[in-house]
Amino acid sequence: MALRFYNTLTQQVEPFVPLQGNTVRMYTCGPTVYNFAHIGNFRTFTFEDILRRWLRARGYQLDHVMNITDVEDKIIRSAAAENKSIAEYTERYTQAFLEDSAALRLERPERVVKATEHITEMVAAIQELDARGFTYRSDGSTYYRISKFPEYGKLSHNDFGGIRVGARVDADEYDKADARDFVLWKSPKNGEPFWESAIGPGRPGWHIECSVMAMKYLGETLDIHAGGVDLIFPHHENEIAQSEAITSKPFARYWLHAEFLNIESHKMSKSAGNFYTLRDLLDMGYAPEQVRYLFASVPYRKKLNFTFDGLKAAATAIDRLRNFKLRLETDKFPDGLDQALTDRAGAAARQFEESLDDDLNTAEALAALFEYVRDANTAMDSGEFRAGNVAAALAVLDRFDAIFDVLRPTRHETGIADVEVEALITERAQAKKNRDFARSDQIRAQLLDAGIILEDTKEGARWKRK
Repeated sequence: MALRFYNTLTQQVEPFVPLQGNTVRMYTCGPTVYNFAHIGNFRTFTFEDILRRWLRARGYQLDHVMNITDVEDKIIRSAAAENKSIAEYTERYTQAFLEDSAALRLERPERVVKATEHITEMVAAIQELDARGFTYRSDGSTYYRISKFPEYGKLSHNDFGGIRVGARVDADEYDKADARDFVLWKSPKNGEPFWESAIGPGRPGWHIECSVMAMKYLGETLDIHAGGVDLIFPHHENEIAQSEAITSKPFARYWLHAEFLNIESHKMSKSAGNFYTLRDLLDMGYAPEQVRYLFASVPYRKKLNFTFDGLKAAATAIDRLRNFKLRLETDKFPDGLDQALTDRAGAAARQFEESLDDDLNTAEALAALFEYVRDANTAMDSGEFRAGNVAAALAVLDRFDAIFDVLRPTRHETGIADVEVEALITERAQAKKNRDFARSDQIRAQLLDAGIILEDTKEGARWKRK
């Protein structure tokens, strides 16, 4: 079956075909670097990583642009509060985002571009909109007149027929139910940083930033534009209005949006005390691959209920897969090949691929994998698994991990020696005998952090370095 995605624009699942050739031109909205990115942001970024990996696995080339929003209202306020320039203030959080992304094993897009490095192009785009009659000036700022764009609302599927003509908003973000003329170029208030330009002193609005950077690098019509559902309106709706007013062409052909992340069934917020960054979770001792697995395990169009039990379950699932791989690499199986098991591996690989082809259904893909692992382990226990079946089993795991990327433990430079490993394993065995399971689990986690994989067998614990 063909690769297909749910398109927010058409509200339908559609076969995916790039506009030109074999290259997918994709734009994803990156972070606004006024603080550390929270785990809700990283749920979306993980979905986008799965998306790009699967596109490539299906034979496509990627031209993926992600922006860094390094000028907007919150940044200006926060930089002023710390008496720093915008560049000084945002550099810390830009680097933190890139470090967190690397920890979470998110591939770097082909281009990561900053808004502040494209001010000239943004001014030119606003001038083009003005020449086409889509703008007006007020108090030194330039606004987009949405009444001039009859298709406004086609992405969010809201009826904005009752728009109050002339009502406008200066804020970069505003109420989801309110359609108002939005600012393209904002005149500075006293003490605010600004750029001199042909349209006066000021700085760009948030929405024009993405339109300009997307079209500069990817052309007038993108294949895929992706982000979180919170961006559908007003941000992505406004991107369409700006871009299509300039080009008279469709801005993006497929719009993919990831659903929200809740914490223990509640909305994440600082006031509720349930607000977490990735760094918070790592400081608590959770491994990045646990977080990545949990984010990837729920299909992107379903809300993800983040729980700490879910993180622990992710660790258990990853351990099961690592132990299966360890068993494949270290057990001595009888010579020969069981054709039924080879066929079973092939069927699992097909089910895995068909699930991801179906709008990235990661839950079904994981189900296909774990059903196969169960069957293969059963065959090993009964003596049916043969040496000739190992390659096909490892191929299934490799296909999975090329997308999910959770099997390799995060390395910490501990330099743990073999004798220390053996001592910890002995201590763990005694802890289990004493029913001190907390200490037993702690030792397993400590060894895993050091790149040591354990497997408990009837003969005792086996270990290997990853």
